[in-house]
Amino acid sequence: MGAVLAVMLAAAGCSSTGGKRAEERAAAAAEGRAAVNTPRWTFAMVTHSGDGDTFWDIVQKGAEQAAVKDNINFLYSHNDEANQQAQLVQTAIDKKVDGLIVSLAKPDAMKAVVAKAVKAGIPVVTVNSGSAESKEFGALTHIGQDETIAGEAVGDELNGRDRKKVLCVLHEQGNVGHEQRCAGAKKTFDGTLQNLYVDGTNMPDVTASIEAKLQSDKSIDAVVTLGAPFADAAVQAKQTAGSDAEIDTFDLNAKVATGLQDDKLGFAVDQQPYLQGYEAVDLLWLYRYNRNVLGGGLPVLTGPQVITKDDADALADYTKRGTR
Repeated sequence: MGAVLAVMLAAAGCSSTGGKRAEERAAAAAEGRAAVNTPRWTFAMVTHSGDGDTFWDIVQKGAEQAAVKDNINFLYSHNDEANQQAQLVQTAIDKKVDGLIVSLAKPDAMKAVVAKAVKAGIPVVTVNSGSAESKEFGALTHIGQDETIAGEAVGDELNGRDRKKVLCVLHEQGNVGHEQRCAGAKKTFDGTLQNLYVDGTNMPDVTASIEAKLQSDKSIDAVVTLGAPFADAAVQAKQTAGSDAEIDTFDLNAKVATGLQDDKLGFAVDQQPYLQGYEAVDLLWLYRYNRNVLGGGLPVLTGPQVITKDDADALADYTKRGTR
């Protein structure tokens, strides 16, 4: 969206050369060169990702590609411990960055430091989690999916699949977005939904916990995981437990796309992480360049989109290159 606006601004300056300039900017972006001549501002993104999280790899890739186009010096850091994430935000403030992107999985731990950034005159965009707190904390806008709405979509999809008893697997205790997903699913689901809390930093423990639950309750006919890496753990647990439960998941990656194609997974809920990273950088650039703000005080939604086997073929190539 930011790229489109940049092209429109260029075209407005001189109609006779606007088309040529647009082509030049598109070519520059494709070649990994800046498509604008604005100052080389520094933007920092600080997320609650743990190590090796493929979802956040996709967010980061989107942000990095937008940063190249927008002539941005991009800094990325992450920590799944809320206090450590807050310290990383403080480090970005100390560096006097020109823009800040932050996730609010545990908003109480982030409130004070985000307020410091805003007070220091650093424009803030929140992504992925914390949509309810974003405006209160002083952010320009929030980019992501409404987790409650996403959960409700899952409940509706489970109803359409005639499921009766569902296990919702939460892999990060204290993550408000995860709680909202399972609560939203429970709200619209006509059957019984039970939460299962696991240690997402220990994948063997995740698999064992799901397996034990499936073994002890054969009436569970669906398992919903809240992140793509955990869907594979649920598939393994299902096989070991001898369960017939359908495995469904939030988020999409190459392995999930393959799982959909092979009928190992029923459906996935995509919130388009590449778009979250890309638009966060682009919106900060637009704000610095032209004081533009999207959303009108409401979140800019990137999901949810329910992905099934019918959709997986069309998305497989994008997942393999790490952008879906």
